[in-house]
Amino acid sequence: MDLTSRLQDDVMIVTVNALRIDAAVAIQFKDQMRAALDEAKGRVVLDLAQVEFVDSSGLGAIVAAMKQMHGGAKLELAALRPNVDKVFRLTRMDTVFPIHLAAEAAVHPHAS
Repeated sequence: MDLTSRLQDDVMIVTVNALRIDAAVAIQFKDQMRAALDEAKGRVVLDLAQVEFVDSSGLGAIVAAMKQMHGGAKLELAALRPNVDKVFRLTRMDTVFPIHLAAEAAVHPHAS
C-alpha cells in the first residue's frame, strides 16, 4: 500500500497510489493512514482517483482512519471512481463523508 501526502492551502491531501483497498491491504492502509494523519489538523482529503475497488474491509479501514483523527480534524473523500462511489452510496457512507469530484475541488470548494 502506497500513500503520499501533501499540504495545499492548509488542506492535507492524502493520495492512495493503489488500485484496490481490500482485505489484503486494509491493515497496511490503516497503519499508513495513522502515520499520515498523526500531524493532521483541520481538513484532510483522501484522494481516491487511482482506486478502482473498495470492499467491506477497505471501507472499514477508511472509517477507522476517520475515527482515529483528533483535534477537530475532518476526513473528506475525493475523486471516487464509479465502482467506489457505488460502494459509498449503497452503504450510505456518502452521508458520513463529504465527497468531492476531485482533490483540487475539495481544497477550493467555492471556486468556479
